[in-house]
Amino acid sequence: MSGSAAVGTSAAPREIVLVTGISGSGKSVALHALEDAGYFCVDNLPPELLRDFVRLETLRRETRIAVAVDVRSAGSLPHLLPVLAQLRDEGIGVQSIFLDATTAALVRRFSETRRAHPLADRGGALVEAIELERQLLAGLRELSTVIDTSQLRPTQLRVWMRELVGASDSRLTLVFESFAYKHGVPLDADYVFDIRVLPNPHYVRELRLLTGRDAEVDAYLAAQPEVIDMLSQVEAFLQRWLPAFEADQRSYLTVAIGCTGGQHRSVWFAERLAAAFAGSGATTLVRHRELDTAG
Repeated sequence: MSGSAAVGTSAAPREIVLVTGISGSGKSVALHALEDAGYFCVDNLPPELLRDFVRLETLRRETRIAVAVDVRSAGSLPHLLPVLAQLRDEGIGVQSIFLDATTAALVRRFSETRRAHPLADRGGALVEAIELERQLLAGLRELSTVIDTSQLRPTQLRVWMRELVGASDSRLTLVFESFAYKHGVPLDADYVFDIRVLPNPHYVRELRLLTGRDAEVDAYLAAQPEVIDMLSQVEAFLQRWLPAFEADQRSYLTVAIGCTGGQHRSVWFAERLAAAFAGSGATTLVRHRELDTAG
């Protein structure tokens, strides 16, 4: 158990952040990011104790709480969803964030750290333990905001965590994420739009080393009729269905835009869409997976 020195003391907690996900996906990094942001953090709290813990912190008047729960409490996980429902009935908001990664990325991380998987004692290979963990946590994943950490450096995961908890007061947060198909489709995407059919600035020598954030690339793409047509159609689709997501009380909607290298077209699209929806009433966040994780 670890506490932050910068914890507020003005009111009882009305919201907690639940950090969960697949082993090796970065939960420790995420929890440390929240601790640095002023949250009182607890790692691997048994689900049966969650409600009592929140009540105790109410008496201590801790205002921002983050709790990590994972498969190490596998025997207690069936109790977690009812406890979360009880907390919500008592007026305490629960923001659940689920960290995930591809199996290949997880195998690589376990190999590099030489750590044993928490389910290794059940026998079988590492891949089998990972798949079993996915099955055990599937119900919790469905109720959470998912972050795909497959391509993320720890520093970028910390930034994304702070952005998510900072946007939690909004009724809906729209996340526009650019990515490169050659590195795989993000696991956290609700919608995926493939724009590889559009003109590629990569093949223009003067634009190759630039990105979709640069004015020269912006001018090039904005001058292509088919680019504007697709942008308008994607924007219209989201405008049409955004009220339905809000009515369904969704907290987050991640729209992933993919091109070949994740440098020009998808970056430009994500920036344009974020700007278009900035006045929609929803909080908008922009992620550029390949640019943000470069270096």
